[in-house]
Formats: sequence, C-alpha cells, structure tokens
Amino acid sequence: MQKNTSQAQSNTNLLEKIFKLKENNTNVKIEALAGITTFMTIAYILVVNPNILGEAGMDKGAVFTATAIASGIGCFVMGLLANYPIILAPSMGINAFFTYTIVLGMGYTWQFALCAMFIEGIIFVLLTVTNVREKIIECMPEVLKHAITAGIGLFITFIGLVNAGIIKQGGAIISLGNIKSPVVVLSIVGLMIAATLLIKNVNGAFLISIIITSAIGMLFAIVPMPNGVIDLPPSIQPVFMKVFEVTKADIFSLDMLIIVVTLLFVNMFDSIGFLLGIAQRANLLDEEGKMPNVKKALLAESISTTTASLLGTSTLATTVESGAGIAAGGRTGLTACVTGILFFISLFFAPLFVSIPAQATAPILILVGFMMASSILRIDFSDYTDAIPAFLTFIIMPLAYSVADGIMFGIISYTILKLLSNKRKDVKLSLVILTLVFILKFALL
Repeated sequence: MQKNTSQAQSNTNLLEKIFKLKENNTNVKIEALAGITTFMTIAYILVVNPNILGEAGMDKGAVFTATAIASGIGCFVMGLLANYPIILAPSMGINAFFTYTIVLGMGYTWQFALCAMFIEGIIFVLLTVTNVREKIIECMPEVLKHAITAGIGLFITFIGLVNAGIIKQGGAIISLGNIKSPVVVLSIVGLMIAATLLIKNVNGAFLISIIITSAIGMLFAIVPMPNGVIDLPPSIQPVFMKVFEVTKADIFSLDMLIIVVTLLFVNMFDSIGFLLGIAQRANLLDEEGKMPNVKKALLAESISTTTASLLGTSTLATTVESGAGIAAGGRTGLTACVTGILFFISLFFAPLFVSIPAQATAPILILVGFMMASSILRIDFSDYTDAIPAFLTFIIMPLAYSVADGIMFGIISYTILKLLSNKRKDVKLSLVILTLVFILKFALL
C-alpha cells in the first residue's frame, strides 16, 4: 500500500515537473477532467472526417484510423512541446476544401490533395522556424485580439446551434429549426443541463452534461445505442504514405500552387485566430498581450499537419473545441495529452465513442461560445477606428463561416481607417504589409 502511494506521488511530481501544474493554478484531477471533456466534444471528428474524405474516394475505415492516430500525436506534440491545453484535430473547413474543391470540384485525386497538404505543412514549418508566423501574431492590434476571441465565440455558438438543429438552412439564408423535433428538444434539454451545472460551479460540468444528455437520448430512443463497445481498428494501409503517389507534373502545376497558397492563407489565419482566442480565454497571454511559447505552439501545429498528410488524413489545426476543456479548468499541456490518450484509446472503442450524439456536444459548444463572446466587453466602441474593424472581425467569422476571413477583413479595415483618420502611429509597418497581401489575396484568389 505504501509502495503504491509512493509511486503515485512520484508520478504526480513528474507531471508537476513537466507541466508546471502549481504555477498554472491547476492539478492532475482538473487537467484530466478537462482533457476528457475536450475529447467528448471533439469525438465527432472521428465520424465526420472519414465521411467527408470518404466522398473523395478514400477508404473510410483507414481514414478513421489515420484521424485518431494523427490527432493523438498532434495533441501530445502540442501538450509536451508548448504546454498548452490546446488540441489538434482535422480542420472542418480544410477537410471540406479537400473533398469538395480539390477532388470533386477540380477533378484531382485524393492523393494529389494529400500531397498539397504535405507541401503546405513543410512551408508551415519553415515559416514557423523563421518566426514569420510569430511576427504576424505580435503585430496584431490589441482590439483585434479581443474581437477575434469574441468572433470565435460567435462562430462556436453558430456551429453548436446548427449541430443542435436549433438553426438550419432555410428562409433567405438560415431559419429556426423544427423546435418540436425530438433531437432538437434533446439539444435544448442538454443546454439547460449544462448551463445549470455551470451556474452551480459543478466540477466537470460539461462532461457530466454530455453523459446525462447522451443517456437521456438513448433511454428515449432519440439517438441510437452504441453498436458494440470494443473492436479492432481498421487498417491504415489504404491511405498511409500516399502523398508520394503524385507525378512531378502535378506537383509543379499552377493548380498545385494555387491550392497550396489558398491552404496557407486559410490555415495560417484560422490557426492564429484560434490560438489567440483560446489563449486569451485561458488567460495565457502575458501583460503585453503576447502569447508565451507561441512559436512552440505554431511549430507543434506545423509538425502535426505534415504528419497527418503522411498518415492519410487532412490538415490538423487548433480546434475550437479546445475551449471546452479550458472552460472546464484546463490550463496546461496535460489537458491536451489526456485528450491525445483518449484518441489512441478510441481506436479500440470506436463503436462506443462514435455513439456520442451531436445533441450532447452541441450545448457545450454554445456555452463555450457564450464565454468567449464576453471579450466584446473589452472593446472601446467610442473609438470608431477600433470599434468598426473589431465589429467586422467578430461578425464576419460566423456569417462567412471562416475565422480567417474575419481576421483579414478586420486587419484591412483597421489599417485603412487608422491611416485615413491620421492615426498612423497605431499602425505598424508589418500590419500595412499584411493589409496589402490580404487585398491581393481577395483580388487574385
């Protein structure tokens, strides 16, 4: 008994040394709960990603395995290298671009699409090592950092409302869903459960809410019961290392250049937006508004993107679902590592994990969005040269369904309005360069 206690203490000391838990006002229990909560909100990617890439002709079972392995590795790289409670998983925007634009739209093979993402990953590593991405983050005005956080909050809320069925396509653009539908009612019940637990400051509120909501849905046959519990993971062989099955002519084609540049724009500013927004929510920014270890975080993402393409899945990125773990108390890389462990475990418990309904996780996204949207309060709306760019930033993100586009519109409008208002001292040269690049991007791509 004493030996077990001594071993447990030794393990705790090791985790303290690696993740600096006390310094970040957290402990192993909180980080573990946060990691589990994050995984429960991102588990849907194990179903959705194979379905989307499957439409491009890829083997769905192999993509499931590649997704779980790549995400697990990405979480560990982020947790151990940068010590942030931020997870990496396939980007929902990029996987759609992969299938519906590159493969189905332009007519290229999925191997060609994987190769484009592999090239993008290598370029990302080079941009990170040379501090280009870090400099872009540092030049971001403080007001836009608040706007980005708020915008991501609205973006997350929008995703949650759509996943819940509360909002759907219809009317001019969108409309209210069928509120009488059992699945929508289940989502609303889940939202009330999660909100009540949150208000009462219950530890692991989001995780408990997901479990209760899933149980209610299965009890009343609103969502299906798990189709088994344990199974061997499908072979990764059909998609593994297929990035090299592309001709030189395809690699050096104009289409490849356009695709890689587009991926760079979208992925770079999505990741910067998510990193800044989530870091601010977790109070990870220093007194100067800078993100410590940001280079390591960006490097972790770049390495993981390259690894994912080799394994046979689309680009990994910082996910909005990281906010769920942070809201549950996660403050260090231990949260990300716990999520990574669960990604690896999911390989053998796929039937159980994929049974988690969207109606159980959607309420969590809505509440995380609510928390992040509070950053709007930090914006000075009396200064129009700050307020208008901030407004464009946080309103375009959900409406255009793109964090990157929101950031680009925000930077362009901020630079132009400041220069036209004779507030040139508020605009750094690097911001002017970014503005010109973004204008060219919208004009030419």
